[in-house]
This record gives sequence, structure tokens and C-alpha cells, in this order.
Amino acid sequence: MKHPRQFFQPLAIGAPAPLRDLPVRLERMIHFVPPHMEKMRAKVPDLVNQVDVVLGNLEDAIPVEAKEAARQGFIEMGKAVDFGQTGLWTRINALNSPWALDDVTEIVGAIGNKLDVIMLPKVDGPWDIHYLDQLLAQLEARHKISKPILIHAILETAEGVNNVEAIASASPRMHGMSLGPADLAASRAMKTTRVGGGHPEYKVLADAAGDAPRAAYQQDLWHYTTAKMVDACAAAGIKPFYGPFGDFSDAAACESQFRNSFLLGCVGAWTLHPSQIAIAKKVYAPDPAEVAFARKIVDSMPDGAGAVMIDGKMQDDATWKQAKVLIDLAKLVAAKDPDMAQRYGL
Repeated sequence: MKHPRQFFQPLAIGAPAPLRDLPVRLERMIHFVPPHMEKMRAKVPDLVNQVDVVLGNLEDAIPVEAKEAARQGFIEMGKAVDFGQTGLWTRINALNSPWALDDVTEIVGAIGNKLDVIMLPKVDGPWDIHYLDQLLAQLEARHKISKPILIHAILETAEGVNNVEAIASASPRMHGMSLGPADLAASRAMKTTRVGGGHPEYKVLADAAGDAPRAAYQQDLWHYTTAKMVDACAAAGIKPFYGPFGDFSDAAACESQFRNSFLLGCVGAWTLHPSQIAIAKKVYAPDPAEVAFARKIVDSMPDGAGAVMIDGKMQDDATWKQAKVLIDLAKLVAAKDPDMAQRYGL
């Protein structure tokens, strides 16, 4: 175990010092782009103004014969586009694949100073983070990268879920974690082919009442894992995200799943289709009425001490903290979205 005094020391001579706090950024959606497709890369300059994060995907959904083209396409995209305040991420291939090492070395060497986050798939334990952490430090030193590139882990194996707390605190590079439901379902031998969302056969029945039909209530297959991931991220001071929702034809179910994760503590989700961008913007921003009530709480208790009654409800230091979460998020949203700024009164 590394001594606490050494935790924030660079892992290579000449590498930038690790961050002690994550940058304060709005990341409601991580929008996936297949960079081996030129027509998709051509849309990125417009996407930059619509999304919070653009991610060049090199892993799943990229054919084997297109892996190198995707890597080079991402590098070209990174060089050509001014991303401004929009995050630039990539999802590399898994560490046990033939492409992962070249993904990291070539991308960091070419556009390391523009790259914000590397998303690492199929993380089983802290050892995967430690390997990438050390490799990034060496490459940052070699290429004179001025700020540390952060790591975002995908929680998509049973072993990874079992080690989620250790993964979350494995390195000061840790940015956050996303739920990867499809690979996790396969790892657990779950009996579903759906990518995120509920399942009609995963349900509870209401008590029997004579011969009357019994009501059935569909349940969320991912509630336990999402909550466990949120707790691990919150304890480590990093960000939890819902992952993909694969049914592009069911906007209502996507919105419901995103909202459930938002209420549990997730700060954003993946968007795999342009139709999901508006859903993520709507869901991962606090309701204006709730923000207005939160401002009442903070205005009545400026220092967060004591207790007051507002609209017949008792408020104390705990609800003051809850109110601050909503107001701080509203301010981030308002800074990027003038319409929401007006609705929030900020």
C-alpha cells in the first residue's frame, strides 16, 4: 500500500503533479463518436456546441479491421477541432487487447495536451488503474504534457463490482466511473440481452386478493450496482455516471432510466445517439422549482446552522447541504445554458 504522503507525487520524473481536486466541469452527457467514420468526424465541430463531452470510441462497436483507423481518426479529430470548454475523451481498448498500448502511446504523443480523460473499459481492480497511471506519467514526461490526463473506469465485470471501492480510490488520476450494463450482464451470466434499462420479467407481484388479477411492477436490474458505484465514487470524491441506454426508439424509458440515476447521485450518462442529448440535458439538470426552494433554504440559513420552517417543512443543516448541491449544479448548468439560467433566475 502506498504511503499517504506519496499519493500525490508524480509517478515519473518530469510528469505534471497529480490534481488534488477534480476540475469543476459540467458533464451531463458523454457523447460517443466512432472516429473511423469520416462523416461522423465531420459533425464534431457542431457537436462541440451541443454536448459537454465528446468521446472518440476505440473499443466496442469498432470493427477489428477499423481499430487503427479509429485511433488515427481520433487523433486527426483532436488536432483539427477547438473543443473550448467541451471535454475531449477517448475510450481505449481493454488492457488485455492487442490495441490498448498503441492507443495510449500514440494518442498521448500526438494530442496529449488536448486530451482530458481516458476511459478504461473492463476494469477488474485497482491494478488496472495502477498500470495505466504509471504509463501515463511516463508518457506525459516524455511528451512534456502540462496537465495530468485523468482516468475514467467502466464498471462492467463482476470482479470490478466486487472491487469498486478500491478502484475508485486507486489513483489521484481517477475522474469517475460509469456503469457498463451489457458486459456486466454477460460477466454475471444475467439472462438479458438489453443494454441498460429494466426488464419486463424482473418484477414483483402485489399480494393476492381473491381471484382478482395481481398487479405486477417491473423492477430495475441495475439499481443495486448503480447505488454501490455512487457510494464508492462519493466516498472517493470522484464522479459516477450511468452508462448507455441501447434502445434509441424508446425515449421515455431512456429518460426514466437517466432520471433514476440522477436521483441516486449520478452526474451524467452516455449518449450514443443524437436523440439522447436533449434527454440528458433535461434530466441531469435540477428542476427550476426545486432550485427555487433550495434558494429559500439557503437564504433563510446563510451559514447552514440552526433550523427553520419553510412552507410548513422543517429545514436544518442536512437539508441546507442538500440545497447547496442543487444550487451549485444549477450554477454550472446556467453558465453553459442561457435559457436555463433564466429559468433558474441566475
